Amino acid sequence: MDKFYVTTPLYYVNDKPHIGHTYTTVLADVLARYYRFMGVKTFFLTGTDEHGQKVAQAAEKKGIDCKDYCDKYAQFFNDMWMRMHIKYDHFIRTTDEHHRKAVTQALQKLWDIGDIYLGSYKGWYCVYEERFWTEKDLIDGKLCPDCNRPTNYIEEKSYFFKMSKYQDWLIEYIEKHPEFIKPDFRRNEVLGFLRKPLGDLCISRPKSRLRWGVELPFDKDFVTYVWVDALLNYCTAVGLWDNMSKFDEWWPADYHLIGKDILTTHAVYWPCILKALGITMPRTIFAHGWWLIGKAKMGKSLGNAIDPAALVNSIGAERLRYYLIRDMVLGQDATYTLDGLISRLNNDLPNDLGNMLSRVTNMVGKYFDGVLPAPNPTTDNEIIKLLTKAEGLSAKIKNLVLDLKTHQVLEEINSVIRAANKFIENTKPWKLAAEGENTRLANVLYHATQLIARVGLLLYPVIPEKSIQLLDSLGFEGEISLDTASEDEIIKPGSKITVTKPLFPRIEIKKIEKELGVETTEKIRTNDDKTEGLIEINDFSKIKLVVGKIVECNIAPKSENLLLLKVDTGEKIRQLVAGIAKWYKPEELVGKSIIVITNLKPVKIRGYVSEGMLLAADDGSIVSILMPDKALRPGCKVR
Repeated sequence: MDKFYVTTPLYYVNDKPHIGHTYTTVLADVLARYYRFMGVKTFFLTGTDEHGQKVAQAAEKKGIDCKDYCDKYAQFFNDMWMRMHIKYDHFIRTTDEHHRKAVTQALQKLWDIGDIYLGSYKGWYCVYEERFWTEKDLIDGKLCPDCNRPTNYIEEKSYFFKMSKYQDWLIEYIEKHPEFIKPDFRRNEVLGFLRKPLGDLCISRPKSRLRWGVELPFDKDFVTYVWVDALLNYCTAVGLWDNMSKFDEWWPADYHLIGKDILTTHAVYWPCILKALGITMPRTIFAHGWWLIGKAKMGKSLGNAIDPAALVNSIGAERLRYYLIRDMVLGQDATYTLDGLISRLNNDLPNDLGNMLSRVTNMVGKYFDGVLPAPNPTTDNEIIKLLTKAEGLSAKIKNLVLDLKTHQVLEEINSVIRAANKFIENTKPWKLAAEGENTRLANVLYHATQLIARVGLLLYPVIPEKSIQLLDSLGFEGEISLDTASEDEIIKPGSKITVTKPLFPRIEIKKIEKELGVETTEKIRTNDDKTEGLIEINDFSKIKLVVGKIVECNIAPKSENLLLLKVDTGEKIRQLVAGIAKWYKPEELVGKSIIVITNLKPVKIRGYVSEGMLLAADDGSIVSILMPDKALRPGCKVR
């Protein structure tokens, strides 16, 4: 790959950034940093969507000019991305003059080729969503099905884009290019949508109702629909019709990262407009899931949005970046809880990563005066086991990034960190020092240092500032790159090793509760005196729960939903049948540890024998398998 171009959606300037905006932008930043880390020329675009009726009404309500209003809220996004250590290449605003000119030129081209015509529209209009609905779409005959707000019946002259003209072409294109819409189940959703007749797209709003927008070049009494305006940003940001050498360098985009709620506009409206304009399609439109509170989507309009600025104030930007990438499987929904955030961050960062760094730097300081010793040839089984565990780690991370499996990147790195901590426990450097085994002691600390340096490099795109702090403490003087992370010797013998403050101090629950003004779920449970529905400990003890390791996984023949899993539970290899194929691919599960109930009577599910049951959580829209966060042997009891 000679270049990488990634985009976020343009965020609407009707409020400050929430955690959903933050997730998408952090994800794009992490991907952009990994591609730069791999030596690929990269362009990362984000920005704000600033036209439309919502903006005009909000500005009017505040008694300020529309552009002044947009300037204020665009700055909120810029400030937040700076706090989150976001390193974008361009921040586009749809009020930028070069963008407005390019949108005007695109509209004129569509008019000139006859793909825009004047008609009339009758329907129910939602100001908040800025879209029309038919009566059958409405909730209770009057409410918008997207935001549950009242709609208004409107009948007016409108200009339409001949989107229906491109329906057959779009179906064929999606079918021939499976990478165009990801994940696959979102692609199937779009194809299902396209099996019904595709109407033409109303692309204008009369100035009598809305003046804040890009004026139609062929009719000064109208402005264009905000989605036509906004979608073109992905092209105008890299020079469409303004700097074609730049455009040819970067287009097509490699990934449009979007939330699943704007899939139709990006996967139907956008490619039809591009086709009409004669512009190459982007490589992939990737619709990620939502952050949920309970079973509900998180959002400002729903009153349950988590304020990322408050979280940054409380836990810091690097921790929040880590949590967002670690806890969302790309493409699926993720549920936010304060308990989950605290548990994840304390387990992975101070307990594992921070502990390993502290151990290594303190022992090199204590036993070798803070200077990394040179290694000696060794056949030490513990060292060989560690090297084997870390073998090919950089290549694995690269492949996971290319497959957009960002959460697995962190899982893979964490498994190596845990192995390194186990290595220290097994080799006991303090005992080697006490017994005068200096040669083995030097080897142990040398190899442990190389591993923590490799981890620090590979984590740089996720937690850049903390990674630099880690590498500085090890005396690292090389280039932060995948090539360096692949070297056997990253830290040279003789390098000065420095003991630093803890990389990630543990999060104190009471402190974060006070700062955020909330209680953790665990505390709320503790304060609840109701006992209805509780069982005795003897009832629970009847269930035999053990750790199992998935050694084989396949989709059940003649079934799209069932997976057949071969699971090592210590005493035997069991077959489990689970209806989780919608959420997991077989290759993602092989090698994973899960929790299994082993004393259930075998049952047949669609003709396949299931010798137990795996534990999974289901919030109504997503299923997530429960997996131990540390390496445990098959057969370990769950207590």
